[in-house]
Amino acid sequence: MSDGAMTDGSARAADHTKLLATLLAMAMFVLVVDTSLMNVSISAVVRDLDTTVSGVQAAIALEALVSAAFILIGSKVGDLIGRKRAYVLGLFGYATGAAAMSVAQSLTVVIIFWAVIGGIGASLLLPAMQSLVHGNFEGDAQKKAYALVGAAAAIAAAVGPLLGGFITTYLSWRIAFLLEVAIIVVVLSGIGLVRDVPYTGSRRVDVVGAELSVVGMGGVVLGILVWQEGGEAVAALLATGAVGLGGLAYWLVRRKRRGEPTLLDPDLFRSKVFRVGVSQQMLQQIALGGTMIALPIYLQMVLEYNAMQAGLSLAPLSLSMFAVALLAGKKSGDRDPAGIIRWGFLLATVGIAVLIPLVPRAEFGWALLVPLVVAGSGLGLLVSQLNNYTLAPISEERVSEAAGTNSAAGSFGLSFGLAFAGAVMLATLSITFTSMAHSSAVLPPADQQRVAQVLEEDAQVMSNTELESLLAGQPAQIQDEIIRINTDARPLALQVALLVPVVAGLLGTLNSFRMTRGSRSTHDG
Repeated sequence: MSDGAMTDGSARAADHTKLLATLLAMAMFVLVVDTSLMNVSISAVVRDLDTTVSGVQAAIALEALVSAAFILIGSKVGDLIGRKRAYVLGLFGYATGAAAMSVAQSLTVVIIFWAVIGGIGASLLLPAMQSLVHGNFEGDAQKKAYALVGAAAAIAAAVGPLLGGFITTYLSWRIAFLLEVAIIVVVLSGIGLVRDVPYTGSRRVDVVGAELSVVGMGGVVLGILVWQEGGEAVAALLATGAVGLGGLAYWLVRRKRRGEPTLLDPDLFRSKVFRVGVSQQMLQQIALGGTMIALPIYLQMVLEYNAMQAGLSLAPLSLSMFAVALLAGKKSGDRDPAGIIRWGFLLATVGIAVLIPLVPRAEFGWALLVPLVVAGSGLGLLVSQLNNYTLAPISEERVSEAAGTNSAAGSFGLSFGLAFAGAVMLATLSITFTSMAHSSAVLPPADQQRVAQVLEEDAQVMSNTELESLLAGQPAQIQDEIIRINTDARPLALQVALLVPVVAGLLGTLNSFRMTRGSRSTHDG
């Protein structure tokens, strides 16, 4: 009887452990698939909300920015209120954003609920999830839980464009967000399985450090978003962001010297491996963000693909990234991670660079197959190595803080890549369209000026079909000329936007040579 009871108890405990790991993986899946869904649904969201491509771009970048700006604060909030409670609040924040998307009738609702509240939810959820995995599992079970959560993120990145494209095309993008809410409800139904992880460190809060982190990261990306939307005070916002980041660095070092609690420990950056690894994480995410804002717009606005066709066209990038990440994770063995990371950046750079001359020539998405596979393979190599490389020199008691810093760098890089590539694309479109309008031999001088003025005030990527509907009633000759200008201007703008991930990839390749030197001193600091 006793042995049987013990066996039953062990079996139940094992089942609970597996179920908890599965629920945590489901939460991670929702986090990652959310942005993929927005990227492939841009044209449908623009149409249904009667808004602009640049407006939706700004919302996507803002969500990543809010997550980055508050993730260090979110980690500290989890310490103070309990990681389990932070996890629940994060899930509620994300569910609120997804539920609002399912009924949104304006871009304002998307920005407030999905980008801001959902982004804050992500900033609470990510560090809390990591701490809960660490505190609820031991030994092999912990390794399996981390692997399952990581696999969920990789699978979401791989199938997100396909899943989002299918649901958006054959049902509605609103249904996809409702399904996110349903998954979160399932995750919350198992919250009783989660054991809270106590925090034993200082409970004093570095308020100034928290404020400077928000001002610094927020100012930089918000400045780019304002530039993208044609607003004013761009230079002031960028300068505020730069001063905020510089002030944060100074403040953290000063607090550390006085023995006072800091938002994050500046001594983490004494390790060359950690410093370079964090910068590589940011560059990788800039490359990914720039690519994933330019390509969906190209597919949906230039080739006029629906969400399903766009998702299928992007599948070679996401699926090769997923497959190579798994393969490299298993086969890398004792190989130098710095060398693998160098190859990753090199392949990603080459793949994206090859896309640039193809953009104005490709008549269908599958023409991009080979460069997308090359770029995806490079990104897969980076995903398989960067986190492990970056966190290798960090002691066990500081790994959670280091992982939070690493995640913040990645989130900031993603939001910067999304915002900067989008802003560059729209600026190029405006300049090119205005120049072509002024030099047109067909448009009368009055129309030249009017077209130029409209583009200066509200530059946006628009399909020829949408433009034709706006030009209804204009003389056929005028319509044809503006359509011609639009046809020529859009690919050039997208080509220039793709230079953002290419430059990030080149910087990552150069930076990888510093990694080789750094990897010989893994335990610096």
